[in-house]
Amino acid sequence: MTDVRAAIEAIWRIESPTVIAGVARLVGDVGLGEDFAQDALVAALEQWPRDGMPVNPGAWLMTTAKRRAIDHVRRSETQQRKYAEVATELEEHDDMPDPEDVRDDLLRLVFIACHPVLSPPARAALTLRLLGSLTTDEIARAFLVPEPTVAQRIVRAKRTLTEARAPFELPGPVERASRLGSVLEVIYLIFNEGYAATAGEHWTRPELCEDALRLGRVLAELMPRESEVHGLIALMELQASRLRARVRPGGEPVLLLDQDRAHWDRLLIGRGLRSLARAGALGPLGSYGLQAAIAACHARARTAEETDWVLITAIYDVLARVVPSPVVELNRAVAVSMSLGPAAGLEIVDALRDDPALKDYHLLPSVRGDLLTKLGRTEEARQEFARAAAMTRNERERALLEARAAALE
Repeated sequence: MTDVRAAIEAIWRIESPTVIAGVARLVGDVGLGEDFAQDALVAALEQWPRDGMPVNPGAWLMTTAKRRAIDHVRRSETQQRKYAEVATELEEHDDMPDPEDVRDDLLRLVFIACHPVLSPPARAALTLRLLGSLTTDEIARAFLVPEPTVAQRIVRAKRTLTEARAPFELPGPVERASRLGSVLEVIYLIFNEGYAATAGEHWTRPELCEDALRLGRVLAELMPRESEVHGLIALMELQASRLRARVRPGGEPVLLLDQDRAHWDRLLIGRGLRSLARAGALGPLGSYGLQAAIAACHARARTAEETDWVLITAIYDVLARVVPSPVVELNRAVAVSMSLGPAAGLEIVDALRDDPALKDYHLLPSVRGDLLTKLGRTEEARQEFARAAAMTRNERERALLEARAAALE
């Protein structure tokens, strides 16, 4: 019985996004789509252990969920037209969904889960729930928030979509281009929370990186001609290649230039470089593609000393023009300091000190402390590291910054 239940849960992880997307298109409501899909899961848990696994579990789940949708619509006399549409759909696709329909339905689900009317935390939670097949408990543990908070975000997100009458349909070409940015932002937000956790006792959460990579690869299959989709995948693959080297056995953080590159995942690096080449072949590199190009410079260097900082600086110059932001400028300052010296980098950092967008950004004093250390301004550097330590919410990062401050006393 336990083995059957585990098998059902594994199948659900794989098939649930397709089932939710297919039913949501029919009923025009992503919340109802998930409810009917969950009904199908409950039916599977009840029937499969008794009757045996169906030949095509995904088609069984889809058909059962659609039948639940029909029952729901049938009970509403004012929705007979919708009932007819759903019934026709079920008759035409009772066994095997058309691959093109599945592709379009999943793409609709991607865009609705990342709809601009939702807040970024709500988009991330809904995306992981509907497309990542994570439970509310898993999402809560990943983002270190109470499970009721995540459940509330998801409920509110569905309600917001309903109240905004957000259509469960593919955006037109013009709107799709603008909405794609929101989708990519959500996926990278999930990845970054795994790559450098904002809070808690762990420096990284590799499982979140894996979820984001899986979502990115699904999106690449759905939108294979979008350069920035492949650029984001390249960036995530190249950064994920360093995960094993980012922490010591005890969990302590290891900074990029101190990492043992023998522990970098060469398979992921190869995949990342191919994704970057694919992005470049489809058009000019955008924000994610340019960041991936920077990550590629690190990946190609066999040692930290071989890093091509001049090229990295040049790419940051382009990135700063494509997406000007104080965070990009801070990263550019690091590259400039490595290619032209710490004084040149400090000049850029000091120009950012009064930027309101970086007021609570702990990496600003952290970077400044590093540059001041190289310039021999020890006491100033110690104060900057102490300030950065007080600002971060990640326990491992705080310990690292406090240790750097203590070393300068």
